[in-house]
Amino acid sequence: MEHITYQFEYDERIPVAFIGAGGHSYRNVYPSFQYAPVDLRAVCDLDGERAATYARLFGAPRSYADHREMLERERPTAVFVVTSYTEDGRVQATDLAVDCLRAGAHVWMEKPTAASVAEIHHLQKESAAAGRFVMTGLKKIFTPAMERTKDIISSPDFGEVSSVSVRYPQNLPAYEKRRDLVAMRGFLDHIYHPGAVLHHLMGQVRGFGYQWEPASGASTASLRFASGAIGTLHLAAGSAATSPLERVEVVGQDANVVVDNSVRLTYYRRGARLGYGRSSSYVVDEDHAPLHWEPEFSLGQLYNKNLFYLGYVPEILHFCDSVLSGTPPTKGTLDDSLAIMRLFEAYQTVPAGTFVDLPHESPLQPPLPLPLPNENGAT
Repeated sequence: MEHITYQFEYDERIPVAFIGAGGHSYRNVYPSFQYAPVDLRAVCDLDGERAATYARLFGAPRSYADHREMLERERPTAVFVVTSYTEDGRVQATDLAVDCLRAGAHVWMEKPTAASVAEIHHLQKESAAAGRFVMTGLKKIFTPAMERTKDIISSPDFGEVSSVSVRYPQNLPAYEKRRDLVAMRGFLDHIYHPGAVLHHLMGQVRGFGYQWEPASGASTASLRFASGAIGTLHLAAGSAATSPLERVEVVGQDANVVVDNSVRLTYYRRGARLGYGRSSSYVVDEDHAPLHWEPEFSLGQLYNKNLFYLGYVPEILHFCDSVLSGTPPTKGTLDDSLAIMRLFEAYQTVPAGTFVDLPHESPLQPPLPLPLPNENGAT
């Protein structure tokens, strides 16, 4: 079990700057710095007063309303970017990340990374040219439950993975609206969660098709992975706001593992035998009984803080470890984002009822990188 070091206990801290002063970063990203080796030097937001407020609240000595000025004056080792969208639906952080790379900084950016496969390729080229890396906050693959799931399904006892099922509540707009990034904003924002889980657990998607329901925008996708395993992605639009948000199940060989709501993990181990018509008890021996993990929420512990069980602190620590060691991250990479964007573009361009091989040749004209917009302060 990982031992957490508080920020003030680190001997070495990374000089960082932050672009964005919105609600999400206030709740989840800035507070995570309490447990990371960062020295927050400056905060930037288009609203200079808001930037100054955040700087005061989170301990940065300076604030800016222009990110270019901040990069020039501060010369941070790394920059955190948590912003929103342009009026035409592009991701503000994509171009901001390019500017940070060109200023010599590593970049941690909140998802989504970009609005097209072409933009991911552009970021990859800029990252390589700068000799700096870009990491996206794919929090779902950093949760303790998902990290343990990955360990379980990679073990010999689980056997070869045969199938996966992921459920996530998200609607998909009608086919004729999917070229419109504004109409697809919610879908782009959220496909990164189930997409990251699928790619992390199962690897590359090689086959894709789906069915779509018009009343709620729900869809069910059928997936074939490069490994030969199969899977489903149920985007369960229409489910109640009070129901558990998501479910992941991976099936191996006479074994399966289930994660409910990101915090309840059950591993159904192989080896139990319940003879049909003859077994008087469902209580199998301890060597083969299911294993179940679930946090308690009574004590003021780190593990029951949402910053930890939702993956925020672990992903930021992974980024910081990469910066300090000079080695690229292994999770939340641009390759991970590329796989998710290929899935996103498949939903954009493949009609319901059609099964295609991925990567699919998109008929879309991809948006080209534009001059860096002055849009760094949206929530």
